[in-house]
Amino acid sequence: MVDKEKDINKLENLRHSTAHLLAAAVMELWPNTKRAIGPSIENGFYFDFDFGDVKITEEDFPKIEAKMREILPSWKSFEKHELDANEARNEYPDNPYKHEMIDEFSEKGKKKVSFYKSGDYWDLCRGGHIEHPDKKLQNFKLLSVAGAYWRGSEKNKMLTRIYGTVFPTQKELDEYLNNLKLEKERDHRKIGKDLDLFVFSDLVGAGLPLFTEKGATIRRELERFTQDEEIRRGYKHVITPHLAKTDLYRTSGHYPYYKDTMYPVMKVDEDELILRPMTCPHHFMLYKSRPRSYKELPMRIAELASQFRYEKSGELSGLMRVRLFCLADAHIISRVDQANSVIEEVLDLIDYIAKTLGLEKGKDYRYRLSLGDRTDDKKYYKDDKAWDEAEDVLRTVLKKTKSPYFEVEGEAAFYGPKIDIQMKRVSGKEETAFTVQYDFVMPKRFNLTYINEKGKEEQPIVIHRSSIGCIERVLAFLIEKYNGNFPTWLTPVQVKVLPIAERHIEYANEVLKKLRNEEIRAELDDRNATLPAKIRDAQMEKVSYMLVVGDKEEKKVSVSVRVRSGKDQGEQKLEEFIKNIRKEIDEKIIN
Repeated sequence: MVDKEKDINKLENLRHSTAHLLAAAVMELWPNTKRAIGPSIENGFYFDFDFGDVKITEEDFPKIEAKMREILPSWKSFEKHELDANEARNEYPDNPYKHEMIDEFSEKGKKKVSFYKSGDYWDLCRGGHIEHPDKKLQNFKLLSVAGAYWRGSEKNKMLTRIYGTVFPTQKELDEYLNNLKLEKERDHRKIGKDLDLFVFSDLVGAGLPLFTEKGATIRRELERFTQDEEIRRGYKHVITPHLAKTDLYRTSGHYPYYKDTMYPVMKVDEDELILRPMTCPHHFMLYKSRPRSYKELPMRIAELASQFRYEKSGELSGLMRVRLFCLADAHIISRVDQANSVIEEVLDLIDYIAKTLGLEKGKDYRYRLSLGDRTDDKKYYKDDKAWDEAEDVLRTVLKKTKSPYFEVEGEAAFYGPKIDIQMKRVSGKEETAFTVQYDFVMPKRFNLTYINEKGKEEQPIVIHRSSIGCIERVLAFLIEKYNGNFPTWLTPVQVKVLPIAERHIEYANEVLKKLRNEEIRAELDDRNATLPAKIRDAQMEKVSYMLVVGDKEEKKVSVSVRVRSGKDQGEQKLEEFIKNIRKEIDEKIIN
């Protein structure tokens, strides 16, 4: 762990040092520019500048990069200097950004501030640099330019932010740039639009996706698959309201903790109602609807539940981050001594669903054990013994199942530790897809009980979990992973029937009818267009199979089969093709 932290610090120092190099180049090229701030960030760095009337675009990047390389050989080291506040201000005439920072760093002139110098360039800085910059700052690339308010406040002036990245080796840089290219090519928003899967409407509202017939088809397949598998494993699927009285969330504790991400309260008659941000309190009310026996535990209450979260407009991102989403949610109410086996079953379900979707454990996703910060009583429920027991259960199951995982402190839910499923996008960046949470607080808040073997009341624990996560987000992951070339069971249009000439349309309709009778999603392209044009259009739509029918096929009751890659599989009896594709769909084969 120490070595890993050391490597992270080295990378942050490398990035921050390169931000200095960027600023040095900019100041040589545009001497009247006012510098602001340049930190390291995840996967790179940025620097904010006030260029005045000068407009900087990505077309300026080659010139800036060339100047950075010209300067670099003179940067042998970073030397620290200290100045009092007045001397420091004199270094930045008419620069309100640096003056504000000098006041902050010097505590209004009470102490000196630090500068770091390399070559002929120096700048106000708290430190964190690489040794031998002339040798180690070689592998950098400027990426983009954007507007950014000073200190992130829209009340302040808009500055120009230049983003870049840097890595210890050229190989790592090349891999990162290739991933960025792949991320752009496989952007689920672009592919979703090209394949007519979903749209957004300003009149409907930001973060509220509208699914087309094709997008709804994929969602329906994912939802049916998940629900059927959960029911097979003993889950009780229920339906609960999309809103509730605010008192419900005051009882759970969500209202003060998550108030900023919940929608405003609605006054209806004498009640205060709110759109639900989660379903656990609803499920607890179902559990409490009658007395429960230990024989009923573990009780697995599940729902494909619409939930509402207020996300800031700047944080919305296609289907990855929305304001209304459908979560494959469940709450398992169990005895404490059942927790290990329950969580083990949950991880098995997650792994099964992920494998069916073509996701490989350890490669496409891994687990993060998110622990609480015992020193933060405001954020985390105070009960050290319960935290120890809960964290030990999660850690034990992860080790027993040989699941790839890592631990992070301070990322737990307020009511207990959790296992976060970290999904890797095509860019290599990890995002939390969904969680498995151990909850020892809600049973107390809602007075959840069961009658034990001795006829006495006892308090259970709750395991909050999702098996596939937010349907919208997993669809975004799958669009990117498959580049829109979904496995046949998920493909909106699985087969296109392509008659060669007008006289073949009658037979093509017979083929279409037989396919649809076998619940195969098929369409007929009877346009007055050439066969190559029909094939090309079907490939653009990423249809799994194209069935060409002409005189020969009609006579033999056969079809000529092409796959979306363009490969010609030759002539097949229609019954044989139906049998093969039905097997592919039923077994959810990744082709």
